[in-house]
Amino acid sequence: MSTQTILPIDRNSVIEHSRVNNEPEWMTNLRLQALELAGQLEYPKLEKTRIDRWNLESLHSHAQAGKSQVIQEIPEAAKSLMDEQTGPLVFLNSSGEVFSRLPEELASQGVIFTDLNTAIQKHADLVQPYFMKAVTIEEHKFAALHAASWSGGVFLYVPKNVTAEIPFQSFFLADSVNAAYSSHILIVAEDNSSVIFTDSLVSREQEGEQVSNVVVEVFVKQGAKVHFSSVHQMGERTVDIAYRRAVVEKDGSIEWVVGEMNNGNGISDTTSLLKGEGSFSDAKVICVGVKAQSLNLTTRAVHIGKRTTSEMSTRAVMRDEATAIINGVTKIEKGATGANGEQAEQILMLSPQARGDANPILLIDEDEVMAGHAASVGQVNPEHIHYLMTRGISRQDAERLIIYGFLAPIVSQIPLEKLEQRLRQVVERKLR
Repeated sequence: MSTQTILPIDRNSVIEHSRVNNEPEWMTNLRLQALELAGQLEYPKLEKTRIDRWNLESLHSHAQAGKSQVIQEIPEAAKSLMDEQTGPLVFLNSSGEVFSRLPEELASQGVIFTDLNTAIQKHADLVQPYFMKAVTIEEHKFAALHAASWSGGVFLYVPKNVTAEIPFQSFFLADSVNAAYSSHILIVAEDNSSVIFTDSLVSREQEGEQVSNVVVEVFVKQGAKVHFSSVHQMGERTVDIAYRRAVVEKDGSIEWVVGEMNNGNGISDTTSLLKGEGSFSDAKVICVGVKAQSLNLTTRAVHIGKRTTSEMSTRAVMRDEATAIINGVTKIEKGATGANGEQAEQILMLSPQARGDANPILLIDEDEVMAGHAASVGQVNPEHIHYLMTRGISRQDAERLIIYGFLAPIVSQIPLEKLEQRLRQVVERKLR
């Protein structure tokens, strides 16, 4: 089957894209294999979400290939949105401009933190065993298209027994028009290491349509600890698709804090595969839906090893005519004795026209386990508003305080002060 007749991305453009960036043969071959699959696979089937009605045309095109250009300073347009700390940082935009910074004390311990193109050229032995292994190219069309046309990304490698106290920060500025922005984050935390990572994806206001097709892969080795925070802030004419996945080995832990602050339609899938005995996952996700947004958010924990533990909490605020499908999935495989999975999905409705579904799902194939769930969909409690108003607070401010209190337990988990402040500002802007 010829993929050239199926997808606007053709074989020649993929080869040229790989050649311009000096990619090794294995990456070129992976891109071509993924392209072939993209012509055969379907989009994922999402409950009560008609993605066939979304404008995904630009998903099949990527920005013109160009070799990454190293820049000496962060563009002014991005500085105001970034944390002012002087710690590890990688900045990328759609044009292939890259700014990278890694303190010497971390580099001397063997830590690698750079853009993914550089990592593939200089550290292929560390990248190849993990790239598109947590999210595989056979899963669905989104994954295959990402692997075929990804452009720009970050690679973080933390050696065995290294504890990084300073948060690592990546910042992606999606400024291309009528094209997919397919960034890729790959993190490998070796045995007994510890790292904090924050990810920001921001788009400028643009005239044309845009699709963001992002993949995050995190490999947490034995006894390692990874804290991953992510805030996506894309424009109204951008469809944001994000698949985040962690593979956690024995006694390892992954903590997710995800803020979906986009203004357009979006798919968010955050999954932890608890492979090792005693592994742990804690996922916290928030979103605010406005206007006619359509959102589909899934948080998932798959228990494979014995005595694994997962906690999940998703909180959504919906206003105007926005709709959200919030799925929490706890899957306990046969043999995962002693597993414990807890989850909670809560949706706060601010408009009679808004819609929200909270779907707690327990799939259990083992007897000796514990699992629990909670789900709620409702409006702001009028008694709470009345109580605050009796204390001299206006109705508008009372509603705002209640909403902030609803989201605060997750927002406060962001480890970078500037990023937390930006998330709070975005929430306030969307709730006005």
